[in-house]
Amino acid sequence: MDWDWEAAFDSLPTLLEGLLVTVEVTVLGSLLAYVAGLVLAVVRQARVPVLDQVLWAVIEFIRSTPLLVQVFAFYYLIQPALGMKLSPFVTGVIALGVHYACYTSEVYRAGIEAVPKGQWEAATALSLPRRRVWTGIILPQAVPRVVPALGNYTISMFKEVPLLLGIGLLDVLNRAKEVGAETFRVIEPYTMAGVLFLLVSLPASILVRRMERRVGQL
Repeated sequence: MDWDWEAAFDSLPTLLEGLLVTVEVTVLGSLLAYVAGLVLAVVRQARVPVLDQVLWAVIEFIRSTPLLVQVFAFYYLIQPALGMKLSPFVTGVIALGVHYACYTSEVYRAGIEAVPKGQWEAATALSLPRRRVWTGIILPQAVPRVVPALGNYTISMFKEVPLLLGIGLLDVLNRAKEVGAETFRVIEPYTMAGVLFLLVSLPASILVRRMERRVGQL
């Protein structure tokens, strides 16, 4: 099939609508992953008996199973069993956020453990409240160290949003599929979808690399 520039440009408005949805899911899923991952890391750092083992088992289970399987299970099995019916958009945000929270929790935990033990000992010697220790001493040192890693996970999440095609999310890939079905031309919309992904992920990757260099100089 020959390349048709007119068909390629005609598909752009629809693809841009799908790209917006893709970015929205990525941003919201990333925020959920950042917050939930931090909560998991802090709770696990407390090393509460039984709870720590349960969280470890859940995290390892989610990390060891494919994201697509988790999306299908959450949308087609868990929601009906609970009498819920969330939209593909909300389902995607939750599934991506929870999945990547299990990864970001380990990143946060590594950053927390990288804080010198002297900081913990000094806080204990000063009898600072536990909350103050975390918010004023530990996290301000730990979080900047892991920002580049979090950025890499956000880029990975952006590239995995097309997996939500299986539950009907109208992301850029699904929009390309719709255009192909309407025009009977699939090369142009899918190629343009790939270009749009590249135009977003490449600058984001460059930004993350710069952040890594800057953090390395601290």
